[in-house]
Amino acid sequence: MNNKALFSKLLAVLKPYHAKLLLAMVGMVAVGGFNALQAYMVKPLLDEIFFNRDARLLNLLPLGLLAIFFFKGIFFFGYSYLLEMVGQSVIRDLRNRIYGHLHELSLSFFHRHPTGELISRIMNDVSMLQGSVSHALIRTLRDLCSVVGLLGVIFYMDWRLALISLLFLPAAAVPIVVFGRKFRRISATYQTKIGEATSQLHETIAGVRIVKAFGMEGFEKQRFGEKMQGIMDTLMLETKYSCLSHPLIEFLGGIGMAMIIWFGGMQVLQGNSTPGAFMSFLTALIMLYEPVKGVSKINTTIQQGLAAATRIFSLLDIRPDIQEAERAIELGPFSRSIVFSDVSFHYENNEPVIKHLNLRVNRGEILAVVGPSGSGKTTLANLIPRFYEVSVGELRIDDVDIREVTFASLRRQIALVSQQTILFNDTVRNNIAYGVSDCPEERIVEAARSAYALDFIHELPHGFETVIGEAGARLSGGQQQRISIARALLKDAPILILDEATSALDSESEREVQKALENLMRNRTTIVIAHRLSTVHNADRIIVLKEGCLIEEGTHDELLALGGEYSFLYRLQFSDQALMR
Repeated sequence: MNNKALFSKLLAVLKPYHAKLLLAMVGMVAVGGFNALQAYMVKPLLDEIFFNRDARLLNLLPLGLLAIFFFKGIFFFGYSYLLEMVGQSVIRDLRNRIYGHLHELSLSFFHRHPTGELISRIMNDVSMLQGSVSHALIRTLRDLCSVVGLLGVIFYMDWRLALISLLFLPAAAVPIVVFGRKFRRISATYQTKIGEATSQLHETIAGVRIVKAFGMEGFEKQRFGEKMQGIMDTLMLETKYSCLSHPLIEFLGGIGMAMIIWFGGMQVLQGNSTPGAFMSFLTALIMLYEPVKGVSKINTTIQQGLAAATRIFSLLDIRPDIQEAERAIELGPFSRSIVFSDVSFHYENNEPVIKHLNLRVNRGEILAVVGPSGSGKTTLANLIPRFYEVSVGELRIDDVDIREVTFASLRRQIALVSQQTILFNDTVRNNIAYGVSDCPEERIVEAARSAYALDFIHELPHGFETVIGEAGARLSGGQQQRISIARALLKDAPILILDEATSALDSESEREVQKALENLMRNRTTIVIAHRLSTVHNADRIIVLKEGCLIEEGTHDELLALGGEYSFLYRLQFSDQALMR
Protein backbone atom coordinates (compact mmCIF):
# COMPACT_ATOMS: atom_id res chain seq x y z
CA MET A 1 0.00 0.00 0.00
CA ASN A 2 1.57 3.32 -1.07
CA ASN A 3 1.69 6.38 1.19
CA LYS A 4 -0.99 8.24 -0.76
CA ALA A 5 -3.53 5.45 -0.33
CA LEU A 6 -2.53 4.99 3.30
CA PHE A 7 -2.94 8.67 4.20
CA SER A 8 -6.23 8.75 2.32
CA LYS A 9 -7.56 5.92 4.51
CA LEU A 10 -6.26 7.57 7.68
CA LEU A 11 -7.96 10.84 6.73
CA ALA A 12 -11.21 8.95 6.17
CA VAL A 13 -10.92 7.55 9.70
CA LEU A 14 -10.34 11.07 11.08
CA LYS A 15 -13.19 12.65 9.09
CA PRO A 16 -15.92 12.22 11.77
CA TYR A 17 -13.79 14.29 14.14
CA HIS A 18 -12.97 17.21 11.81
CA ALA A 19 -14.72 19.77 14.06
CA LYS A 20 -12.61 18.79 17.10
CA LEU A 21 -9.48 18.78 14.92
CA LEU A 22 -10.23 22.31 13.69
CA LEU A 23 -10.66 23.55 17.27
CA ALA A 24 -7.41 21.85 18.20
CA MET A 25 -5.70 23.55 15.24
CA VAL A 26 -6.88 26.94 16.51
CA GLY A 27 -5.34 26.12 19.90
CA MET A 28 -2.06 25.03 18.28
CA VAL A 29 -1.86 28.18 16.17
CA ALA A 30 -2.37 30.23 19.35
CA VAL A 31 0.38 28.30 21.19
CA GLY A 32 2.68 28.75 18.19
CA GLY A 33 2.00 32.49 18.28
CA PHE A 34 2.76 32.67 22.01
CA ASN A 35 6.03 30.77 21.46
CA ALA A 36 7.03 33.31 18.82
CA LEU A 37 6.07 36.15 21.17
CA GLN A 38 8.26 34.67 23.92
CA ALA A 39 11.25 34.70 21.57
CA TYR A 40 10.49 38.27 20.42
CA MET A 41 10.38 39.58 24.03
CA VAL A 42 14.13 38.96 24.36
CA LYS A 43 14.73 42.05 22.17
CA PRO A 44 13.03 44.67 24.42
CA LEU A 45 14.44 42.88 27.48
CA LEU A 46 18.02 43.50 26.32
CA ASP A 47 17.73 46.69 24.26
CA GLU A 48 15.21 48.73 26.26
CA ILE A 49 15.76 47.50 29.82
CA PHE A 50 19.44 46.49 30.09
CA PHE A 51 20.92 48.97 27.61
CA ASN A 52 18.45 51.91 27.66
CA ARG A 53 17.49 51.32 31.34
CA ASP A 54 13.71 51.77 30.81
CA ALA A 55 12.26 51.18 34.32
CA ARG A 56 8.63 51.49 33.16
CA LEU A 57 9.09 48.63 30.68
CA LEU A 58 10.78 46.57 33.41
CA ASN A 59 7.52 46.76 35.40
CA LEU A 60 5.35 45.85 32.40
CA LEU A 61 7.44 43.09 30.80
CA PRO A 62 7.10 40.48 33.61
CA LEU A 63 3.33 41.00 33.66
CA GLY A 64 3.21 40.53 29.90
CA LEU A 65 5.31 37.37 30.21
CA LEU A 66 2.96 35.98 32.88
CA ALA A 67 -0.03 36.69 30.62
CA ILE A 68 1.68 34.88 27.74
CA PHE A 69 2.38 31.77 29.86
CA PHE A 70 -1.16 31.80 31.30
CA PHE A 71 -3.00 31.96 27.98
CA LYS A 72 -0.49 29.64 26.33
CA GLY A 73 -1.22 27.07 29.07
CA ILE A 74 -4.98 27.32 28.51
CA PHE A 75 -4.66 26.80 24.75
CA PHE A 76 -2.10 24.01 25.28
CA PHE A 77 -4.49 22.13 27.57
CA GLY A 78 -7.41 22.64 25.17
CA TYR A 79 -5.75 21.34 22.00
CA SER A 80 -3.86 18.53 23.80
CA TYR A 81 -7.08 17.23 25.36
CA LEU A 82 -9.01 17.47 22.10
CA LEU A 83 -6.32 15.69 20.09
CA GLU A 84 -5.99 12.95 22.69
CA MET A 85 -9.77 12.49 22.57
CA VAL A 86 -9.64 12.24 18.76
CA GLY A 87 -6.73 9.79 18.94
CA GLN A 88 -8.45 7.51 21.44
CA SER A 89 -11.74 7.72 19.50
CA VAL A 90 -9.98 6.66 16.29
CA ILE A 91 -8.37 3.71 18.08
CA ARG A 92 -11.73 2.66 19.54
CA ASP A 93 -13.37 2.95 16.12
CA LEU A 94 -10.64 0.93 14.41
CA ARG A 95 -10.73 -1.86 16.98
CA ASN A 96 -14.52 -2.07 16.67
CA ARG A 97 -14.26 -1.95 12.89
CA ILE A 98 -11.63 -4.72 12.70
CA TYR A 99 -13.57 -6.91 15.14
CA GLY A 100 -16.79 -6.38 13.19
CA HIS A 101 -15.00 -7.02 9.89
CA LEU A 102 -13.55 -10.32 11.17
CA HIS A 103 -17.07 -11.54 11.93
CA GLU A 104 -18.07 -10.82 8.32
CA LEU A 105 -15.27 -12.92 6.84
CA SER A 106 -15.76 -16.52 5.74
CA LEU A 107 -14.55 -19.57 7.63
CA SER A 108 -11.83 -20.15 5.02
CA PHE A 109 -10.17 -16.89 6.11
CA PHE A 110 -9.77 -18.18 9.68
CA HIS A 111 -8.27 -21.40 8.39
CA ARG A 112 -5.54 -19.35 6.69
CA HIS A 113 -4.79 -16.96 9.58
CA PRO A 114 -3.83 -18.13 13.10
CA THR A 115 -5.93 -16.80 15.97
CA GLY A 116 -2.91 -15.25 17.69
CA GLU A 117 -2.05 -13.24 14.59
CA LEU A 118 -5.57 -11.80 14.41
CA ILE A 119 -5.50 -10.93 18.13
CA SER A 120 -2.18 -9.17 17.51
CA ARG A 121 -3.73 -7.13 14.67
CA ILE A 122 -6.55 -5.89 16.89
CA MET A 123 -4.52 -5.22 20.03
CA ASN A 124 -0.83 -4.71 19.18
CA ASP A 125 -1.08 -3.12 15.72
CA VAL A 126 -3.82 -0.74 16.80
CA SER A 127 -1.79 0.16 19.92
CA MET A 128 1.14 1.00 17.63
CA LEU A 129 -1.15 3.26 15.62
CA GLN A 130 -2.46 4.75 18.86
CA GLY A 131 1.06 5.95 19.74
CA SER A 132 1.35 7.52 16.32
CA VAL A 133 -2.07 9.20 16.35
CA SER A 134 -2.34 10.18 20.02
CA HIS A 135 1.24 11.30 20.67
CA ALA A 136 3.24 11.74 17.48
CA LEU A 137 0.36 13.51 15.71
CA ILE A 138 -0.08 15.94 18.61
CA ARG A 139 3.61 16.76 18.77
CA THR A 140 4.02 17.07 14.99
CA LEU A 141 1.08 19.43 14.55
CA ARG A 142 2.05 21.46 17.60
CA ASP A 143 5.65 21.80 16.43
CA LEU A 144 4.51 22.75 12.92
CA CYS A 145 2.51 25.68 14.30
CA SER A 146 5.45 26.74 16.50
CA VAL A 147 7.85 26.57 13.52
CA VAL A 148 5.61 28.85 11.43
CA GLY A 149 5.45 31.46 14.22
CA LEU A 150 9.19 31.32 14.95
CA LEU A 151 10.06 31.60 11.26
CA GLY A 152 8.07 34.83 11.24
CA VAL A 153 10.16 36.16 14.15
CA ILE A 154 13.56 35.30 12.66
CA PHE A 155 12.67 36.82 9.26
CA TYR A 156 11.38 39.94 10.97
CA MET A 157 14.60 40.26 13.00
CA ASP A 158 17.12 39.56 10.22
CA TRP A 159 16.15 38.08 6.85
CA ARG A 160 19.80 37.38 5.90
CA LEU A 161 20.42 35.28 9.01
CA ALA A 162 17.06 33.62 8.47
CA LEU A 163 18.04 32.50 4.97
CA ILE A 164 21.32 31.06 6.27
CA SER A 165 19.48 29.10 8.95
CA LEU A 166 16.96 27.76 6.45
CA LEU A 167 19.77 26.27 4.35
CA PHE A 168 20.35 23.73 7.11
CA LEU A 169 16.71 22.69 7.60
CA PRO A 170 16.64 20.55 4.41
CA ALA A 171 19.98 19.02 5.45
CA ALA A 172 18.43 18.06 8.79
CA ALA A 173 15.46 16.51 6.97
CA VAL A 174 17.65 14.10 4.97
CA PRO A 175 18.43 11.74 7.87
CA ILE A 176 14.79 11.87 8.95
CA VAL A 177 13.65 10.60 5.54
CA VAL A 178 16.45 8.02 5.20
CA PHE A 179 16.02 6.60 8.69
CA GLY A 180 12.24 6.80 8.36
CA ARG A 181 12.24 4.20 5.58
CA LYS A 182 14.36 1.89 7.71
CA PHE A 183 12.07 2.38 10.71
CA ARG A 184 9.02 1.47 8.60
CA ARG A 185 10.57 -1.79 7.37
CA ILE A 186 11.87 -2.74 10.82
CA SER A 187 8.51 -1.97 12.43
CA ALA A 188 6.66 -4.16 9.90
CA THR A 189 9.06 -7.02 10.74
CA TYR A 190 8.56 -6.43 14.46
CA GLN A 191 4.78 -6.54 14.19
CA THR A 192 4.93 -9.77 12.17
CA LYS A 193 7.16 -11.34 14.85
CA ILE A 194 4.80 -10.16 17.60
CA GLY A 195 1.91 -11.80 15.72
CA GLU A 196 3.84 -15.09 15.51
CA ALA A 197 4.71 -14.96 19.22
CA THR A 198 1.08 -14.20 20.15
CA SER A 199 -0.04 -17.13 18.02
CA GLN A 200 2.37 -19.48 19.81
CA LEU A 201 1.20 -18.16 23.20
CA HIS A 202 -2.41 -18.81 22.26
CA GLU A 203 -1.68 -22.34 21.00
CA THR A 204 0.46 -23.47 23.91
CA ILE A 205 -1.73 -21.99 26.65
CA ALA A 206 -4.87 -23.48 25.06
CA GLY A 207 -3.05 -26.80 24.59
CA VAL A 208 -1.20 -26.82 27.91
CA ARG A 209 -2.44 -30.34 28.77
CA ILE A 210 -0.87 -31.76 25.60
CA VAL A 211 2.38 -29.87 26.23
CA LYS A 212 2.60 -31.37 29.71
CA ALA A 213 1.42 -34.83 28.65
CA PHE A 214 4.18 -35.11 26.05
CA GLY A 215 6.84 -33.51 28.24
CA MET A 216 7.39 -30.65 25.78
CA GLU A 217 7.74 -27.85 28.33
CA GLY A 218 11.45 -27.45 27.59
CA PHE A 219 10.90 -27.44 23.84
CA GLU A 220 8.16 -24.82 24.06
CA LYS A 221 10.28 -22.65 26.37
CA GLN A 222 13.14 -22.81 23.88
CA ARG A 223 10.85 -22.07 20.92
CA PHE A 224 9.30 -19.09 22.70
CA GLY A 225 12.74 -17.90 23.81
CA GLU A 226 13.92 -17.91 20.19
CA LYS A 227 10.93 -15.78 19.19
CA MET A 228 11.62 -13.35 22.03
CA GLN A 229 15.26 -13.13 20.93
CA GLY A 230 14.12 -12.38 17.37
CA ILE A 231 11.86 -9.61 18.66
CA MET A 232 14.69 -8.19 20.77
CA ASP A 233 17.11 -8.25 17.81
CA THR A 234 14.57 -6.34 15.72
CA LEU A 235 14.03 -3.77 18.45
CA MET A 236 17.78 -3.31 18.96
CA LEU A 237 18.24 -2.67 15.23
CA GLU A 238 15.51 -0.03 15.46
CA THR A 239 17.19 1.42 18.59
CA LYS A 240 20.54 1.63 16.78
CA TYR A 241 19.10 3.76 13.98
CA SER A 242 17.06 5.83 16.43
CA CYS A 243 20.11 6.58 18.58
CA LEU A 244 22.15 7.43 15.47
CA SER A 245 19.62 9.76 13.84
CA HIS A 246 19.25 12.18 16.76
CA PRO A 247 22.97 13.15 17.20
CA LEU A 248 23.38 13.34 13.42
CA ILE A 249 20.56 15.87 13.11
CA GLU A 250 21.87 17.76 16.15
CA PHE A 251 25.36 17.96 14.60
CA LEU A 252 23.97 19.37 11.35
CA GLY A 253 22.01 21.92 13.37
CA GLY A 254 25.17 22.77 15.34
CA ILE A 255 27.03 23.61 12.11
CA GLY A 256 24.26 26.03 11.16
CA MET A 257 24.16 27.52 14.66
CA ALA A 258 27.93 28.12 14.70
CA MET A 259 27.82 29.92 11.33
CA ILE A 260 24.89 32.09 12.46
CA ILE A 261 26.58 33.07 15.74
CA TRP A 262 29.70 34.12 13.84
CA PHE A 263 27.83 36.05 11.13
CA GLY A 264 25.31 37.61 13.56
CA GLY A 265 28.05 38.57 16.01
CA MET A 266 29.90 40.35 13.21
CA GLN A 267 26.70 42.28 12.37
CA VAL A 268 26.40 43.47 15.99
CA LEU A 269 30.10 44.46 16.18
CA GLN A 270 29.77 46.41 12.91
CA GLY A 271 26.69 48.25 14.21
CA ASN A 272 24.30 46.72 11.67
CA SER A 273 22.23 45.05 14.40
CA THR A 274 21.52 45.46 18.12
CA PRO A 275 22.44 42.88 20.78
CA GLY A 276 18.74 42.55 21.64
CA ALA A 277 17.72 41.83 18.05
CA PHE A 278 20.52 39.28 17.68
CA MET A 279 19.69 37.51 20.96
CA SER A 280 15.98 37.53 20.10
CA PHE A 281 16.87 36.00 16.73
CA LEU A 282 19.12 33.39 18.39
CA THR A 283 16.44 32.49 20.95
CA ALA A 284 13.86 32.00 18.16
CA LEU A 285 16.35 29.92 16.18
CA ILE A 286 17.13 27.66 19.15
CA MET A 287 13.40 27.24 19.74
CA LEU A 288 13.00 26.51 16.01
CA TYR A 289 15.61 23.77 15.98
CA GLU A 290 14.01 22.00 18.95
CA PRO A 291 10.93 20.89 16.96
CA VAL A 292 13.19 19.75 14.09
CA LYS A 293 15.22 17.62 16.51
CA GLY A 294 11.96 16.42 18.05
CA VAL A 295 10.86 15.03 14.69
CA SER A 296 13.85 12.67 14.75
CA LYS A 297 12.78 11.44 18.20
CA ILE A 298 9.19 10.74 17.21
CA ASN A 299 10.05 9.52 13.71
CA THR A 300 10.30 5.95 15.02
CA THR A 301 6.82 6.21 16.54
CA ILE A 302 5.39 7.67 13.34
CA GLN A 303 6.91 4.93 11.17
CA GLN A 304 5.68 2.24 13.58
CA GLY A 305 2.20 3.73 13.32
CA LEU A 306 2.34 3.82 9.51
CA ALA A 307 3.55 0.20 9.35
CA ALA A 308 0.72 -0.78 11.72
CA ALA A 309 -1.78 1.20 9.64
CA THR A 310 -0.65 -0.68 6.52
CA ARG A 311 -1.32 -4.02 8.22
CA ILE A 312 -4.64 -2.82 9.65
CA PHE A 313 -6.02 -1.47 6.37
CA SER A 314 -4.72 -4.50 4.45
CA LEU A 315 -6.88 -6.63 6.75
CA LEU A 316 -9.87 -4.31 6.40
CA ASP A 317 -9.51 -4.42 2.60
CA ILE A 318 -10.01 -8.21 2.52
CA ARG A 319 -13.41 -8.97 1.07
CA PRO A 320 -15.41 -11.96 2.38
CA ASP A 321 -15.36 -14.99 0.09
CA ILE A 322 -19.08 -15.35 0.73
CA GLN A 323 -21.20 -12.21 0.51
CA GLU A 324 -24.89 -11.54 0.86
CA ALA A 325 -26.66 -10.74 -2.40
CA GLU A 326 -27.41 -7.04 -2.94
CA ARG A 327 -31.15 -7.64 -2.95
CA ALA A 328 -31.24 -10.67 -0.67
CA ILE A 329 -34.70 -11.77 0.42
CA GLU A 330 -35.94 -13.07 3.75
CA LEU A 331 -36.22 -16.85 3.91
CA GLY A 332 -39.58 -17.82 5.32
CA PRO A 333 -40.09 -20.49 8.00
CA PHE A 334 -38.82 -23.87 6.78
CA SER A 335 -41.72 -26.04 5.65
CA ARG A 336 -40.82 -28.53 2.89
CA SER A 337 -37.29 -29.67 2.00
CA ILE A 338 -33.55 -29.08 1.62
CA VAL A 339 -32.35 -30.00 -1.87
CA PHE A 340 -28.79 -30.42 -3.18
CA SER A 341 -28.88 -30.24 -6.99
CA ASP A 342 -25.67 -31.48 -8.64
CA VAL A 343 -23.64 -29.78 -5.89
CA SER A 344 -19.84 -29.79 -6.01
CA PHE A 345 -17.48 -28.00 -3.66
CA HIS A 346 -13.75 -27.44 -3.56
CA TYR A 347 -11.39 -25.47 -1.34
CA GLU A 348 -8.71 -23.13 -2.67
CA ASN A 349 -6.53 -25.98 -3.94
CA ASN A 350 -9.34 -26.85 -6.40
CA GLU A 351 -9.43 -30.47 -5.20
CA PRO A 352 -13.15 -31.37 -5.06
CA VAL A 353 -14.42 -32.36 -1.61
CA ILE A 354 -18.05 -32.84 -2.66
CA LYS A 355 -18.71 -34.18 -6.17
CA HIS A 356 -22.01 -33.86 -8.05
CA LEU A 357 -24.18 -34.49 -4.99
CA ASN A 358 -27.92 -34.86 -5.53
CA LEU A 359 -29.87 -35.15 -2.29
CA ARG A 360 -33.27 -34.25 -0.89
CA VAL A 361 -33.94 -33.96 2.85
CA ASN A 362 -37.65 -33.69 3.67
CA ARG A 363 -39.13 -31.76 6.57
CA GLY A 364 -39.16 -33.83 9.77
CA GLU A 365 -36.71 -36.40 8.41
CA ILE A 366 -33.65 -37.62 10.32
CA LEU A 367 -30.83 -38.08 7.82
CA ALA A 368 -27.54 -39.66 8.92
CA VAL A 369 -24.38 -38.95 6.93
CA VAL A 370 -21.60 -41.52 7.36
CA GLY A 371 -18.35 -42.35 5.66
CA PRO A 372 -14.61 -42.63 6.25
CA SER A 373 -12.57 -39.62 7.44
CA GLY A 374 -12.11 -37.03 4.69
CA SER A 375 -15.18 -38.15 2.77
CA GLY A 376 -16.84 -34.70 2.98
CA LYS A 377 -19.39 -35.25 5.76
CA THR A 378 -18.72 -32.06 7.74
CA THR A 379 -18.24 -30.05 4.56
CA LEU A 380 -21.73 -31.09 3.42
CA ALA A 381 -23.17 -29.84 6.71
CA ASN A 382 -21.25 -26.55 6.46
CA LEU A 383 -22.76 -25.80 3.05
CA ILE A 384 -26.30 -25.54 4.46
CA PRO A 385 -25.74 -22.41 6.65
CA ARG A 386 -23.39 -21.01 3.94
CA PHE A 387 -20.25 -21.33 6.05
CA TYR A 388 -18.83 -22.39 2.68
CA GLU A 389 -20.18 -21.51 -0.76
CA VAL A 390 -21.34 -24.14 -3.22
CA SER A 391 -18.79 -24.21 -6.07
CA VAL A 392 -21.11 -25.82 -8.66
CA GLY A 393 -24.83 -26.54 -8.61
CA GLU A 394 -27.56 -25.28 -6.27
CA LEU A 395 -28.57 -25.77 -2.66
CA ARG A 396 -32.21 -24.87 -2.15
CA ILE A 397 -34.38 -24.62 0.95
CA ASP A 398 -38.10 -24.67 0.16
CA ASP A 399 -37.22 -24.13 -3.54
CA VAL A 400 -35.22 -20.95 -2.77
CA ASP A 401 -31.50 -20.84 -3.61
CA ILE A 402 -29.75 -20.04 -0.31
CA ARG A 403 -27.48 -17.59 -2.18
CA GLU A 404 -30.53 -15.37 -2.70
CA VAL A 405 -31.52 -15.03 0.98
CA THR A 406 -30.11 -13.00 3.86
CA PHE A 407 -27.61 -14.64 6.19
CA ALA A 408 -29.75 -13.80 9.21
CA SER A 409 -32.94 -15.38 7.87
CA LEU A 410 -31.06 -18.50 6.70
CA ARG A 411 -29.13 -19.10 9.92
CA ARG A 412 -32.18 -18.36 12.02
CA GLN A 413 -33.60 -21.64 10.63
CA ILE A 414 -30.57 -23.73 11.71
CA ALA A 415 -29.25 -24.95 15.06
CA LEU A 416 -25.82 -26.56 15.29
CA VAL A 417 -24.33 -28.95 17.85
CA SER A 418 -20.79 -29.98 16.99
CA GLN A 419 -18.15 -32.36 18.33
CA GLN A 420 -16.05 -29.34 19.33
CA THR A 421 -18.27 -27.70 21.92
CA ILE A 422 -17.97 -23.91 21.78
CA LEU A 423 -18.75 -22.28 25.12
CA PHE A 424 -17.76 -18.85 26.40
CA ASN A 425 -16.17 -17.66 29.63
CA ASP A 426 -19.52 -16.49 30.93
CA THR A 427 -22.36 -17.74 33.12
CA VAL A 428 -24.30 -20.92 32.42
CA ARG A 429 -27.38 -18.77 31.83
CA ASN A 430 -25.72 -16.58 29.19
CA ASN A 431 -24.22 -19.59 27.41
CA ILE A 432 -27.61 -21.25 27.12
CA ALA A 433 -29.35 -18.01 26.08
CA TYR A 434 -26.62 -17.10 23.58
CA GLY A 435 -28.26 -15.63 20.47
CA VAL A 436 -31.71 -15.31 22.10
CA SER A 437 -32.30 -11.80 23.44
CA ASP A 438 -34.59 -11.00 26.38
CA CYS A 439 -35.27 -14.66 27.08
CA PRO A 440 -37.64 -15.43 29.99
CA GLU A 441 -36.15 -17.38 32.89
CA GLU A 442 -38.61 -20.24 32.55
CA ARG A 443 -37.57 -20.91 28.94
CA ILE A 444 -33.89 -21.15 29.94
CA VAL A 445 -34.74 -23.55 32.78
CA GLU A 446 -36.96 -25.66 30.50
CA ALA A 447 -34.19 -25.87 27.85
CA ALA A 448 -31.73 -27.02 30.54
CA ARG A 449 -34.23 -29.60 31.80
CA SER A 450 -34.86 -30.97 28.31
CA ALA A 451 -31.09 -31.22 27.80
CA TYR A 452 -30.74 -33.22 31.05
CA ALA A 453 -28.53 -30.43 32.37
CA LEU A 454 -30.66 -29.08 35.20
CA ASP A 455 -29.39 -31.45 37.92
CA PHE A 456 -25.69 -30.69 37.45
CA ILE A 457 -26.39 -26.94 36.99
CA HIS A 458 -28.08 -26.83 40.42
CA GLU A 459 -24.99 -28.53 41.90
CA LEU A 460 -22.68 -25.77 40.59
CA PRO A 461 -21.57 -23.16 43.17
CA HIS A 462 -23.87 -20.43 41.85
CA GLY A 463 -26.29 -22.45 39.71
CA PHE A 464 -27.15 -20.66 36.47
CA GLU A 465 -24.94 -17.73 37.50
CA THR A 466 -21.78 -19.87 37.66
CA VAL A 467 -19.04 -18.68 35.30
CA ILE A 468 -17.86 -21.84 33.50
CA GLY A 469 -14.36 -20.72 32.46
CA GLU A 470 -12.72 -20.47 29.05
CA ALA A 471 -14.32 -22.97 26.63
CA GLY A 472 -16.32 -24.35 29.59
CA ALA A 473 -13.16 -25.64 31.30
CA ARG A 474 -14.93 -26.04 34.68
CA LEU A 475 -17.38 -28.55 33.22
CA SER A 476 -16.90 -32.14 32.07
CA GLY A 477 -17.17 -33.02 28.38
CA GLY A 478 -20.69 -34.40 28.79
CA GLN A 479 -21.81 -31.34 30.75
CA GLN A 480 -20.37 -29.01 28.12
CA GLN A 481 -22.25 -30.87 25.40
CA ARG A 482 -25.54 -30.72 27.30
CA ILE A 483 -25.15 -26.95 27.75
CA SER A 484 -24.60 -26.77 23.98
CA ILE A 485 -27.75 -28.86 23.41
CA ALA A 486 -29.74 -26.61 25.77
CA ARG A 487 -28.60 -23.63 23.70
CA ALA A 488 -29.84 -25.34 20.52
CA LEU A 489 -33.15 -26.24 22.21
CA LEU A 490 -33.69 -22.63 23.25
CA LYS A 491 -33.04 -21.40 19.70
CA ASP A 492 -35.86 -23.72 18.57
CA ALA A 493 -34.75 -23.78 14.92
CA PRO A 494 -36.55 -26.16 12.53
CA ILE A 495 -33.32 -27.52 10.98
CA LEU A 496 -30.78 -29.23 13.23
CA ILE A 497 -27.21 -30.20 12.33
CA LEU A 498 -25.44 -32.64 14.67
CA ASP A 499 -21.78 -32.89 13.70
CA GLU A 500 -20.43 -35.97 15.52
CA ALA A 501 -21.95 -34.56 18.69
CA THR A 502 -21.15 -37.59 20.88
CA SER A 503 -17.94 -38.94 19.33
CA ALA A 504 -15.64 -37.40 21.95
CA LEU A 505 -17.60 -38.66 24.98
CA ASP A 506 -17.28 -41.75 27.16
CA SER A 507 -20.12 -44.29 27.23
CA GLU A 508 -21.81 -42.94 30.36
CA SER A 509 -21.69 -39.32 29.15
CA GLU A 510 -22.85 -40.43 25.72
CA ARG A 511 -26.00 -42.02 27.18
CA GLU A 512 -26.90 -38.79 28.98
CA VAL A 513 -26.19 -36.67 25.92
CA GLN A 514 -28.05 -39.10 23.64
CA LYS A 515 -31.21 -38.67 25.74
CA ALA A 516 -30.83 -34.90 25.47
CA LEU A 517 -30.33 -35.20 21.71
CA GLU A 518 -33.52 -37.23 21.36
CA ASN A 519 -35.43 -34.33 22.94
CA LEU A 520 -33.64 -31.90 20.65
CA MET A 521 -34.34 -33.90 17.48
CA ARG A 522 -38.05 -34.27 18.17
CA ASN A 523 -40.16 -32.56 15.46
CA ARG A 524 -37.07 -31.21 13.68
CA THR A 525 -35.39 -31.90 10.36
CA THR A 526 -32.08 -33.35 11.51
CA ILE A 527 -28.84 -34.01 9.68
CA VAL A 528 -26.57 -36.23 11.76
CA ILE A 529 -22.89 -36.39 10.87
CA ALA A 530 -21.98 -39.71 12.47
CA HIS A 531 -18.65 -41.25 13.39
CA ARG A 532 -20.07 -43.93 15.67
CA LEU A 533 -22.46 -45.97 13.54
CA SER A 534 -24.22 -47.15 16.68
CA THR A 535 -25.82 -43.69 16.90
CA VAL A 536 -27.58 -43.85 13.52
CA HIS A 537 -29.71 -47.02 13.85
CA ASN A 538 -32.90 -45.02 14.25
CA ALA A 539 -32.28 -42.56 11.41
CA ASP A 540 -35.02 -42.42 8.78
CA ARG A 541 -32.36 -42.61 6.10
CA ILE A 542 -28.59 -43.01 5.94
CA ILE A 543 -26.34 -41.83 3.14
CA VAL A 544 -22.75 -42.98 2.69
CA LEU A 545 -20.11 -40.60 1.34
CA LYS A 546 -16.74 -41.70 0.00
CA GLU A 547 -14.22 -39.28 -1.53
CA GLY A 548 -17.00 -36.71 -1.84
CA CYS A 549 -19.43 -38.94 -3.71
CA LEU A 550 -22.76 -40.33 -2.50
CA ILE A 551 -22.30 -44.06 -3.02
CA GLU A 552 -25.06 -45.65 -0.90
CA GLU A 553 -28.44 -44.66 0.50
CA GLY A 554 -31.06 -46.44 2.61
CA THR A 555 -32.02 -47.50 6.12
CA HIS A 556 -29.62 -49.21 8.50
CA ASP A 557 -31.01 -52.68 7.73
CA GLU A 558 -31.09 -52.05 3.96
CA LEU A 559 -27.48 -50.91 3.88
CA LEU A 560 -26.29 -53.86 5.97
CA ALA A 561 -28.09 -56.21 3.61
CA LEU A 562 -26.49 -54.49 0.64
CA GLY A 563 -23.05 -55.59 1.85
CA GLY A 564 -21.31 -52.47 0.53
CA GLU A 565 -19.31 -49.64 2.10
CA TYR A 566 -21.70 -49.11 5.05
CA SER A 567 -21.63 -52.82 5.88
CA PHE A 568 -17.83 -52.80 5.70
CA LEU A 569 -17.57 -49.75 8.00
CA TYR A 570 -20.10 -51.25 10.43
CA ARG A 571 -18.30 -54.61 10.68
CA LEU A 572 -14.93 -52.87 11.00
CA GLN A 573 -16.12 -50.61 13.82
CA PHE A 574 -17.85 -53.31 15.81
CA SER A 575 -15.03 -55.82 15.40
CA ASP A 576 -12.67 -53.15 16.79
CA GLN A 577 -14.99 -52.62 19.73
CA ALA A 578 -15.15 -56.39 20.36
CA LEU A 579 -11.34 -56.58 20.36
CA MET A 580 -11.18 -53.66 22.80
CA ARG A 581 -13.50 -55.48 25.17
